[in-house]
Amino acid sequence: MRKSLFNTLDDFCYRDKTVILRVDINSPLDPVTKTIVNDNRLDKSIPTLKELLEQGAKIVLLAHQGDTLDYHNLIPLTEHAQKLSKKVGQHIDYIDDAAGPAAEAAVQALKPGEAVLLGNVRYLTEEVSTFEDSVSLSVSEMAECYLIRRLAPLADYYVNDAFSAAHRNAPSMVGFTAVLPTAAGRQLVKEVSALEKIMKTPASPAVFVLGGLKIADAFGMIEGVLKNGSADSILTGGVLGIVMLMAGGTEFSREQTRFVYERGLGTFLKPAERYLRDYGDRFVNPKDFAFRDGPMRREVDSKDLLKACGLLMDIGEKTIQVYRRMLNEAGSIFINGPMGVYEDPLFSQGTKEVWKAAADSSGYSVVGGGDSVNAAVSLVDDAENRFSYICTAGGALVRYLSGMELPLIKALKEAYRKV
Repeated sequence: MRKSLFNTLDDFCYRDKTVILRVDINSPLDPVTKTIVNDNRLDKSIPTLKELLEQGAKIVLLAHQGDTLDYHNLIPLTEHAQKLSKKVGQHIDYIDDAAGPAAEAAVQALKPGEAVLLGNVRYLTEEVSTFEDSVSLSVSEMAECYLIRRLAPLADYYVNDAFSAAHRNAPSMVGFTAVLPTAAGRQLVKEVSALEKIMKTPASPAVFVLGGLKIADAFGMIEGVLKNGSADSILTGGVLGIVMLMAGGTEFSREQTRFVYERGLGTFLKPAERYLRDYGDRFVNPKDFAFRDGPMRREVDSKDLLKACGLLMDIGEKTIQVYRRMLNEAGSIFINGPMGVYEDPLFSQGTKEVWKAAADSSGYSVVGGGDSVNAAVSLVDDAENRFSYICTAGGALVRYLSGMELPLIKALKEAYRKV
């Protein structure tokens, strides 16, 4: 009896077949040069791509870079194709056309064991997040979308290996599942397996480390993982730690309080109060913080935060010691959100030490989310091998751990039932 709820690469034979392979290689870019500064998602896409090439498939790669909400990152995928070529050990052609005549011709010209990366799918209206927010399409209705109508007749199979975009109800993500035999790629299966282990069968004590500035992500998962028992303890840092302490009655400086409210984060105080009331013994909040005093780093106890001059930029040494001890004793660890402004060497200590403690722990450790992954790669030596798993997902990860059914996972399950 099979355990998987959807088809995997093992379920089909791809030799001499045309395969549409949806990957997520959306990468952080240098704001000035627009060049890729982190290859993590590109690296994660290689196993499935390489396996299909070795099987003699004709591969049509679909991917995105940027969106309407980060238009500055909406660029052609030329460099992505160059990097993929180098990593896979053979030339991957690039056509700056997502589904038009040039794309069709490139697909039809493919020979077994060759691949082409088509143009950025986010150049298509049907693929941008604002379209998804405004127009709600079912999977079957997506069969009439431009991308599906143009490419599906040219292909034999559809493979999705883009778990990090699994929360997107877009044609390139779920539309092909309605019209082509569909399988999940190796990376997607790994991502789901790692998160299932954290969410459904965590070894105790299960410790979640949540921080960062985008605290909506944390608030999207906190209640779910506490209610279902995925987390025995939540260690907070970053702005999340500040908001949780505020909700508990801790007084902060006028500047820090203004920062929270001006960024619209005051709306999280009420739910934070409720979490503390219902699950207070499972939160461990910072004991101290660090702030900038001229060129120096200074630390202040959480009981004396009115003495802090300026914004709080990192957790302090007392907190690091508490968190290190708890992580050392943890059976499973999940990390999402840095402890402070880790990009500044003066305030990277908290994130670096907590991440290193998680990496050194004998517990099963998962790091997820863009900033968390960047911090792991930049601050922890040999991070890929020291953490049990580094997840490429951000928004999809949060929604998955919140217990929400993701559009891609639902579509893959439906596609499995059809075959």
